[in-house]
Amino acid sequence: MKKLLNNRSTLKNLVTYLVVIVAFAAMLSMQQTGGLSRFMNKQLVPICVYISLAVSLNLLVGVCGELSLGHAGFMGVGAYTGVIVVSLISADIPDPTVRMLLAMGAAAVVAGAVGFLVGIPALRLRGDYLAIVTLAFGEILRNLLQNLHVGNADGVVRFAFSETAPEWKNNIVAGAMGTKLAYDNKIATFTMGFVLVMITLFVVLNVINSKEGRAIKAVRDNRIAAESVGINVTAFRMKAFVISAALAGMAGALFGLDMTNMRPDKLGYNESINILLYVVLGGLGNVLGSVISATALYILPEIMKNAALQNSGGWQQAFAQFLEDYRMLLYAGILIILMICTWSPKIKGFISQQTDSVKQFVKGLFSKKKEVTDHEG
Repeated sequence: MKKLLNNRSTLKNLVTYLVVIVAFAAMLSMQQTGGLSRFMNKQLVPICVYISLAVSLNLLVGVCGELSLGHAGFMGVGAYTGVIVVSLISADIPDPTVRMLLAMGAAAVVAGAVGFLVGIPALRLRGDYLAIVTLAFGEILRNLLQNLHVGNADGVVRFAFSETAPEWKNNIVAGAMGTKLAYDNKIATFTMGFVLVMITLFVVLNVINSKEGRAIKAVRDNRIAAESVGINVTAFRMKAFVISAALAGMAGALFGLDMTNMRPDKLGYNESINILLYVVLGGLGNVLGSVISATALYILPEIMKNAALQNSGGWQQAFAQFLEDYRMLLYAGILIILMICTWSPKIKGFISQQTDSVKQFVKGLFSKKKEVTDHEG
């Protein structure tokens, strides 16, 4: 145990898991005791979704060093797959937890397969060219989804690509109108969101600290040197790309099953940029940073939007109107300030000190436990 705690990467992983578990326990306790507002209750599942999206993209951008602008596309593949699977099996599998797990599993498989197919041509490119290809993938997928119709006609599942909706009795996907999820199939929960986050963290952190992870980092740092020692650059880049896509698909399934209607417009270029923003501001390769930045940056504009919608008088009404008019401008200004602070040596040093303090605290907890065990023995 002492040897593990002295390992910097292991201790860092323990801190990441501990932060997520403590945050989940606190939010769940407040949720059950009525300490959370209705607005905050609605944000819990999306926060878990965007944490998973940011962490999975960090594997590709921060660890592998590949710039991808199509992460929202893989999220969309997972969302539509999850909704279709749940709609088709709801009559045969009444347990919502089982349906949710099957939907997330199917979404991971389909999104991973799509990621593999996209990666075959895309990973022949690097840098800006890879970003352009993944951006094109996201936009092509969004346009395809705007014309996709899936329905259950006379007990037979039918697919069609058309600008006009086919005359089916039960539409699961209705083109530009998006997914049509029955209220009973809106089965995403905060607990399932926590499970998704833990699965994402477990997969990503284990990949980073594995032999494959070290090879991926070697490819990122020096491609020519990696090839010279026998590392198959394309294979390891493909592994990171597929794993990232599969995890994004799982997050998309949870997101799609948290709302009764999800339109393709939600899966555009801006969504991919937002996810990339969470990764950059949290720190490339910093998993805990992605968790924190995704939480803070997702909830910030939502809080401002909610404040603007509140009916109040006096200065509160004026402030709410100010937020309504300048919400995105304020958000952009806050992002610029955060970017400056993130790369400031003094602030980075302060954050590093605080992080080391937390690590020492965690290390002390495990050390004391070990000493008591040895004494009792």
